[in-house]
Amino acid sequence: MQALMAQAEVLGQRLKDRKETVAVAESSSGGLISAALLGVPGASAYYLGGGVIYTPKARVLLMDIPREALNGVRSASEPYALLLARTARERFGATWGLSETGAAGPTGNGYGDAAGHTCVAIAGPVDFAMTIETGQSDRLENMRAFAAAALQLLTKVTD
Repeated sequence: MQALMAQAEVLGQRLKDRKETVAVAESSSGGLISAALLGVPGASAYYLGGGVIYTPKARVLLMDIPREALNGVRSASEPYALLLARTARERFGATWGLSETGAAGPTGNGYGDAAGHTCVAIAGPVDFAMTIETGQSDRLENMRAFAAAALQLLTKVTD
């Protein structure tokens, strides 16, 4: 968690300096992205909110994504990660939406992705998604790696 906190501290200061905000929709990272961002004193200046969108029910209740928006889009994919990031940004009125969706392990998910697969995305002045494959089945290590990748993506686009 210390490494995530160090990333979040740099990112949080950058967002504060730029007067920008972020909203988070994460899945397999289990809240670690939000925990890291919120662990920085003064986080209320940039963190507007977020949720762990771990199940289809959570997607409906927390994100209110219409079923038709999911046509041809599967979870744990770059298009789905972008949809989550865009929705979080819009719902919270944030400068940036940040998302993560994947399979932490120790086994893969029902979509055929192996443990260690995730997609992270950013929506805002720049939209971007990427796939990460850790090649590991260690659930906690993958969760940490997924959160680190998401924070690194937001850091990169705000650089």
